[in-house]
Parts: sequence; C-alpha cells; structure tokens
Amino acid sequence: MRARARSIVVPMVLLVVVAVAIATAVQFAITFMGPPPFTPPVPIEQVAKGLREGAAERRFESRLDISSAPIDPETINGWPSPQRDAIVAKAMGVPAGEVHGFYQLVRGPARDFMRNEIRGDFAIAWQSPSGLRVARSRPAPMFTTWHKITLASTLGVLLLLAGAAWLVARAISRPIRNLATAANAARLGNRTPIPQDGPLEVRELAQALEAMQGRILEAAEGRTAMLAAIVHDLGTPLSRIAFRIEQLPEAERDRAAADVGEMREMLGEVLRFVRDSRSTGASERIDLASLIESLADDMRDGGMDVRVTPGPGIVVPGNSQALRRLLANLIDNGVRYGKSAAITWSAAPGWAEILIDDGGPGFPDNAEALFAPFVRGESSRNRATGGTGLGLSIVRSIAEAHGGSVVLENVAGGGRARVRLPAE
Repeated sequence: MRARARSIVVPMVLLVVVAVAIATAVQFAITFMGPPPFTPPVPIEQVAKGLREGAAERRFESRLDISSAPIDPETINGWPSPQRDAIVAKAMGVPAGEVHGFYQLVRGPARDFMRNEIRGDFAIAWQSPSGLRVARSRPAPMFTTWHKITLASTLGVLLLLAGAAWLVARAISRPIRNLATAANAARLGNRTPIPQDGPLEVRELAQALEAMQGRILEAAEGRTAMLAAIVHDLGTPLSRIAFRIEQLPEAERDRAAADVGEMREMLGEVLRFVRDSRSTGASERIDLASLIESLADDMRDGGMDVRVTPGPGIVVPGNSQALRRLLANLIDNGVRYGKSAAITWSAAPGWAEILIDDGGPGFPDNAEALFAPFVRGESSRNRATGGTGLGLSIVRSIAEAHGGSVVLENVAGGGRARVRLPAE
C-alpha cells in the first residue's frame, strides 16, 4: 500500500520553525550563562603590591601591568585625581605626594574606592627609591571568552541548520530530478514510466505529466499511422498511372515515367521516416569504428569523396541499420553540399562523439530548423540538389531514439555535424 503523500509545505515550514527554535534556544543559553563581557575593576591592593614589588601578578584575568616607562598625558584616557592618589598611597604606606596618576572617571572616587578597586583605565606613577614605577591598566582583549563561546555556538548552529536544510532540499529535489529524467527519456513509440513518488505536489505533477505523455504519444502515433497509411495507399494509383503511361508516345512516356519514379522515391523516403521515427534503438552491441569504416568504404565505392581518420574502439548499444542510416544521411549531405566529407570520432566517459565535416558553405543561422520534416537547406524544389527534406529529420529521430543528440555547427572551412551517442 502506497504511503500517503504529504505536502511539500510541511517539511519547509518545519525546517523554518526548527531553525528559529534552535537559534533562539542557543541565544538564550549564551545569555543565561553570563552577561556580555565588561572591563573588570582592579583591586587597589593589587596595584599597591605591584608598585611596591615592581612586578604584577601573572594571572589570566589580571589587567595590571608594571613598567618603568614614564606617563605621557597625551596618550592617557583619564584625568588627575588627588583623592585617588591619596588612597593608593595610603594602601602602599607611602606619602601621598609620591603617587601621581591619571584615572578614567567612570564613577565618583568615593564609590570606586569604597570598594577598594579602580574602574576604567588608569596609569599611576610612583618614584620608588630604586627608580620610577608605573602601574597601567591593560587594554581589554578584542575577543573575550564570552565572544569566542558566542561565535563558536553561532557557527555550530549555522552548520547544523545548513546540514538539515541540505537534507530537506535533497529529499525535495530528488523526485523532481527523477521526473525530469523520465520526461527527457520520453520518445515516440517508447512510453516512459513516470515515477510517482515524493511530496504531494510532485506526485500531482507526475500524474499530470503521465496523462500529458499519453495524450501526446497517442496523437503522434495516430498522425504517424495516418501518414503511413496515406503513403501506402498512394502506391496503388501510382501503379495504375504507371501502367497507363506505357500507352503514351516514347518522349512523353519517358518524362512521365521519370516523374512517377520520383514520386515513388519520395513516398519511400516518407515510409522510411515513419519507420525510423518509431525505432527504439538499443538492441545490439555495435563496434562504432567498424560501422563507420564499412559505411565509408561503401560510399567511396559509389564515387563519393569520404575520408576517415581512425579513432578509438568504442562499443555503442543500438540498432546497426538505423545508425548506419543516420551516418549515411549526414555523409550524403556533406558530399552533396560540400563535395566531400571527413569523419572523426572520439570517446568520453559514457559517450561517443562523431564529427562529420564538409567543405561547403556551412549552415544558415537557423540551422536548427533544418531538422524539421520537409525543410531543406536548398531553397529550390529540385530534388536533385535539395532532396526531400526528410534526411535530417530521420537523423535526429534515430539519434534521440538511441538516447543521443545531433547538432549542426559552422567551423572554419565548412559545416560540421556533431553526433553524440551513449557508449559502454
């Protein structure tokens, strides 16, 4: 029993809600663990001890630094305060006149020194018997422990949510990619099963594509069957016309017989087009090099200028007769419009690429239109130079039936047909 499909909206909304909830919880946890960092006060006793001993205690949280460098008032963020000087001197046990400092007025001296601490930045100088000693506040670090915890937590949450979003996106996009693959594989005469999985909206889209494929293939099959029937039925009156032509004088009989022969050849081309458009391709393992070289030999025996540059050995799955016809049509076009055709091929992972170059005038800007049935590159209606207009249509039908493609390009010195086919 197939599981009930859920809307694509559900995982998207859940992802947003969970992301907001996790981010809020982490932010609350960081705030709950402690307030943002602030500049801690320095105990007066610690300052007094550092000045007496000439060195500050080496503790991680200590903001006190003792040196002999004189104070430069221009670089100090503070002002003189005799009251604070007197309190520091009393803590040191020296006369008040020996201590001179600059203090940042964060609070009043009474509030700071009642707690026996100095807040903000300061610089206090004392002329000891052994020389000048200056106690300075160290600048606060740019990144405190609180900053590092906050940054690490934020990055962790970001990575966690990015991973969850990636998994949800893959789960949503996978059935859409499968749908696109199935749609690309749909061909006339080859009904492709449309996968019916994924979220509700994707399944509804798959069902609509399935119905649309059925309608298109049914209409195409009907059109093709009708065309084949018309071509077949035209053969009978053509035979009667050919019989009656035999009663005409010789000069008129020859011209009329040539017209009937041309009509029969055109009908044969249409029948081959109908047959090849229904071909599903892959049924044999074909040595591409042997196929190309054999075809080139046959066409050279027919008087065509066909050159082959040896390439790697490649095996392609397909119908050898259909692929032979594909290549023969392209070579025939090259010889017809460019007097010669040069064939090369190469291998890429999973693909074979065949290039057929000619020395002709190249293709028009709307070369893609040449693949439409009954469209010819030569503007006249003379079949000796323009053909029936079905050759390239047959080429594309065969290439697509084999899961490949064909494009027409202009290169230096002529035109090029590039064929890509799946390879083993």
